[in-house]
Amino acid sequence: MLTTKKNLVTGAAGFIGFHVAKRLLGRGDNVVGLDNLNDYYDVTLKKDRLAQLGNQGNFTFVKLDLADREGMESLFADNKFERVVHLAAQAGVRYSMENPHAYIDSNLLGFTNILEGCRHHKVEHLVYASSSSVYGANTVMPFSVHHNVDHPLSLYAATKKANELMAHTYSHLYGLPTTGLRFFTVYGPWGRPDMALFVFTRAILADKPIDVFNYGNHRRDFTYIDDIVEGVIRTLDHTARPNLEWDSGKTDPGTSKAPWRIYNIGSNKPVELMVYIETLEKYLGKQAKKNLLPLQPGDVPDTYADVDDLIKDVDYKPTTSVDDGIAHFVKWYKSYYMA
Repeated sequence: MLTTKKNLVTGAAGFIGFHVAKRLLGRGDNVVGLDNLNDYYDVTLKKDRLAQLGNQGNFTFVKLDLADREGMESLFADNKFERVVHLAAQAGVRYSMENPHAYIDSNLLGFTNILEGCRHHKVEHLVYASSSSVYGANTVMPFSVHHNVDHPLSLYAATKKANELMAHTYSHLYGLPTTGLRFFTVYGPWGRPDMALFVFTRAILADKPIDVFNYGNHRRDFTYIDDIVEGVIRTLDHTARPNLEWDSGKTDPGTSKAPWRIYNIGSNKPVELMVYIETLEKYLGKQAKKNLLPLQPGDVPDTYADVDDLIKDVDYKPTTSVDDGIAHFVKWYKSYYMA
C-alpha cells in the first residue's frame, strides 16, 4: 500500500495539472499546486478548476511564476516535497512563432528552477511533461522513444527536447530520478480552449466555420484525459531507475545508465481528423462548416504513439474510445457553458 506523499504539481490550474492534482488528492496525498494564472487563455476557467481542488483540505495553492528564481527556491525550501509533477509550461506550437521569449522564460529558465529545487531538496522523483512535438520531422510510425528526435519543427518542440536533455544531466550528475512523458493530443472535460476540440465545439454551436488544416488529412493519437492521468500517476509511483544494460556503443535515446526515462503516453490508436470532427458533430447534433486550409508551419501531418515501454513498465492501458471521450467532453461543455 502506498503511503501518503507530499507532492508539488506545477500547472495545477491547467488542464492536465488540474486532473492530476485531483486524482492525487482523491487518494489522500497532500498537494501543493503552483500556477502563475497567466492569460494565455481564459483565466476564469483556470480559477474554476482551482475552486474544485480547493474544496479538499489537503490542497494548497501557490501563485508563482516558474521563472521567479528566488520564489522557487523558497517554495522548495519551505515545503520539502517528496515528489514533483511538473506540468506547467508555455504551451502551443503556433504561439511559439509569435512570442518565443515566453517559451524561453517558462520552459527553459522555469525548468532549470524545478531541477535545482529537486536537486537541493532531495526530491524522490520528478515526472515532467514533454510532448509528441519533439518527433518533428520524423516520419517512421509509430513514434518510439527509441528513435532519434533531433529535428524539431517549432521552438516549443525544441524547448521540450531541451527539457529531456536537461533532466538527463541532473539524473547523471546528481542521481535525481526523472521521467519525461511525451503527451499525445490530450482532450476531455475542463480542456484547453486553444485546442481543436474546444475551438471546434465553440464554432459549431455558434454556426461559425471551423479551420481544418492540411485539408483534414491529419491523423492524431487523441488521448482522453482520464487515460493520461492514470499513466502519469502510475509513472510517478514507479521511480525512474538506471538501465543497467545500457550500452554506450549502441546508444538508446529512451533510457540511460542514469535514473532517467522517457515514455510516450498516448492512445496508441491514431484517428483521422475528419472522423474526430464527425464524432463531435454527432454529439453536438449539428453539422460543421469546414474551412479547408493547408498544413500550418510547425505542424506535423500525423502522430502515433508507440506506448509499449509504458505498458511494460507500469501496465498502462488506455481504455477510452474517441466516441466515449467526445461524448463526455460535450456533456461537460454544455453544462459548464450552459450551451
